[in-house]
Amino acid sequence: MKKQFACSLFFAIFLVFAGAVIAGSGKTADVAMAPAIGATIDDFTLADADGKDHSLSSLRGKNGTVVIFISVNCPISNAYNERMAKLAEEYGARGINVVGINSNKSETADAVKAHAADKHLNFTILKDPGNKIADLFGAQHTPEAYYLDANNKLQYHGRIDNSTDTAKVETNDLRDALDSALAGKPIQKTTSLAFGCSIKRV
Repeated sequence: MKKQFACSLFFAIFLVFAGAVIAGSGKTADVAMAPAIGATIDDFTLADADGKDHSLSSLRGKNGTVVIFISVNCPISNAYNERMAKLAEEYGARGINVVGINSNKSETADAVKAHAADKHLNFTILKDPGNKIADLFGAQHTPEAYYLDANNKLQYHGRIDNSTDTAKVETNDLRDALDSALAGKPIQKTTSLAFGCSIKRV
């Protein structure tokens, strides 16, 4: 009887510990799967760090939108700040607008605003309270990128490139997808494995 009680107690402690690990990771068991390539993303509205509302459709470029889930504190996301700003500048001029979304529960709108100014992020960044839009996209990491065409159809989902170290970049996955779309060619690699910090969900 004592042995059975001890085993039950150990199992209960294990479950509590496992639950704490999952909670600390910022992931939940019911995170939605990412939409399939070709799926239409419904319009939504979020506020920027100043509290001004923006719909996805109002931020869309004539050739589509790149949505990137980003973070204030994640070192991996921060390693891409300069690259994201360059993407916004270069592809914005070609009709594809970059939009950042911060879904981390621990990062306030004030922190998002200060971070964008400090890191010279030249694109609109929206705050996603309750991580509802992260759930809509099935986003799990920062950074994690999605390219939507002019009809809001998902054409690419995954990483920006293969390395946080610019000297080790061998595949520019997102840029390749955008260049193909702009040239009217099929995107050869529509998905890649995103990597980075987990989104800290509610």
